[in-house]
Amino acid sequence: MARARSTVSSPYADKPWLSSYPTGVPATYAFPTFALTRLLDDATGTFPDHTALAFLGAKTSYRSLKDQVDRFAGALRSLGVVKGDRVALVLPNCPQNVVAFFATLRLGAVVVEHNPLYTEAELRHQLADCGAKVVVCLDRVYAKVAAVQKDTSVEHVVVTSLVDELPLVKQAQLRLPLAKARKARAELSATVPSGAKQYAALLKAATPVPGQEPVATTDLALLQYTGGTTGLSKGAMLSHGNLVANAYMNRLWDTDALAGREVTLAVLPLFHAYGLTVAMTNTILLGGTLVLLPRFDLDLVFAAIDTWKPTLFPGVPPIYKAIADSPKAKEHDLSCIRLCVSGAMKLPVDVAEQFAKISGAVLIEGYGMTETSPSTHANPTHGNGKVGSIGVPLPGTSCKVVDQEDPTREVAVGTPGELAVAGPQVFSGYWNRPDQDGVFTSDGYLLTGDVAVMDAEGFFTIVDRKKELIIAGGFNIYPSEVEEVLFGLEGVQDAGVIGVPDRYRGETVKAFVVRQPGSSLTEEDVVAHAATALTAYKVPKLVEFREALPRNAVGKLLRRVLVEEEAAKAAAPAKKAAPAKKAA
Repeated sequence: MARARSTVSSPYADKPWLSSYPTGVPATYAFPTFALTRLLDDATGTFPDHTALAFLGAKTSYRSLKDQVDRFAGALRSLGVVKGDRVALVLPNCPQNVVAFFATLRLGAVVVEHNPLYTEAELRHQLADCGAKVVVCLDRVYAKVAAVQKDTSVEHVVVTSLVDELPLVKQAQLRLPLAKARKARAELSATVPSGAKQYAALLKAATPVPGQEPVATTDLALLQYTGGTTGLSKGAMLSHGNLVANAYMNRLWDTDALAGREVTLAVLPLFHAYGLTVAMTNTILLGGTLVLLPRFDLDLVFAAIDTWKPTLFPGVPPIYKAIADSPKAKEHDLSCIRLCVSGAMKLPVDVAEQFAKISGAVLIEGYGMTETSPSTHANPTHGNGKVGSIGVPLPGTSCKVVDQEDPTREVAVGTPGELAVAGPQVFSGYWNRPDQDGVFTSDGYLLTGDVAVMDAEGFFTIVDRKKELIIAGGFNIYPSEVEEVLFGLEGVQDAGVIGVPDRYRGETVKAFVVRQPGSSLTEEDVVAHAATALTAYKVPKLVEFREALPRNAVGKLLRRVLVEEEAAKAAAPAKKAAPAKKAA
């Protein structure tokens, strides 16, 4: 795949049934152009009695899942939901999430996913911004939704409970004692206002929707909010075509996948684009079984592995590391796991080797972002991958590396630049943002904000985030490079690096370190270790030890939070000094 320039398309250009896609960007592939719900309908037609969802002892067949989807679509219709309306889901991984997702799409309406752990401020902004008509939420977060409802366009709130889906003997696994759970539900029922509805009651009474509301490939299916590096979160507009294409891309990449035979362990949250596509829609496309876990808990993970023997396990490095480090791992047979795709952050070599050793699974690193549904790159599943790289583009994906200051100019092979991607999985822009300047290149490629290098064989390596680049004394420093060195120091459990203002160098490197339990690691130890592997200007000048670092729902380090905290600390003394200055 060596080329004289840094543009490259997928190497799988030999399939005659894939021709072109309507994005305006030259391509080799076309993907099916139907509603995303077609994946569920086809799986139901082929595997009606196969288990579609497994949830802590509860099983749902494809026939039953489709029936619930059609019924809840009827329930939403009774609440006034029509094509184009937004329905917000504030749910963890549970059957109700999957049902509500496809039911919303059945009406041609738009799903808006939200993290149940959001604060009131975050929910208020996103619900108001998307203009959701209906919210489907977990009972535990109802109070937050109710508190912000007056500031939004929400007309109806539908409340559900994890208890509704659990066999009684399994309640203890969620640490939800039956008496406590029943009491909570009774209290909720007593306090729910007339405008709110109970999910189970709506589902039971609803008249099923007979068929799919006609939608075009370009019709909006999902608003997925993403924080980016700074500012308020924005809703990425993902169409039916985007999500269908990305499911097929992942299916084409996994050449060993067998329809009706795959079992996916869904630890990744479905309210994140990674879990939504790589875990849920890809599994339904395969007619496989989706094993839903409401949170990452080692005991739940091991129990699910023992019971369901998952073959696919998409995840993030902290998940694989936690399993590999656990003394309990030896008590469970992990050999059922065939393929793991790691994303959201750089996969450390030692973590990949350690997990592969105890499981025997193929663990590859991939890449994507919310705006690309999310997958764009992956390493090959049959060897020939490159450790530390994100691999090559998925089928139908084109990409190039452009100058960070002038995206109209491509950089040479081996030169760092901003990664730009195009393909049928790429979104159309941000909701309610008429100004899309800086999002796309003039020829239609999405500017990812990630700095990458492409080698002569077409493999890409992410160097860092463009906006998180540290410039100290005129030198460019990539935080991930420093973090990787710190992870190699014994006693370091977690690490993050940012640039902080420096009057002489412009910026200087500050490291945040979480010690492993029992470690007595010092600041001097960290600096000395970094100095053995890094040029002097890259070595952290400041080190702060913490109990934990801020990470998002899939474990990605939130450097912007660290930057904001440092800025707040720097501003605090100035604010305190202001009154004295005024008095003088």
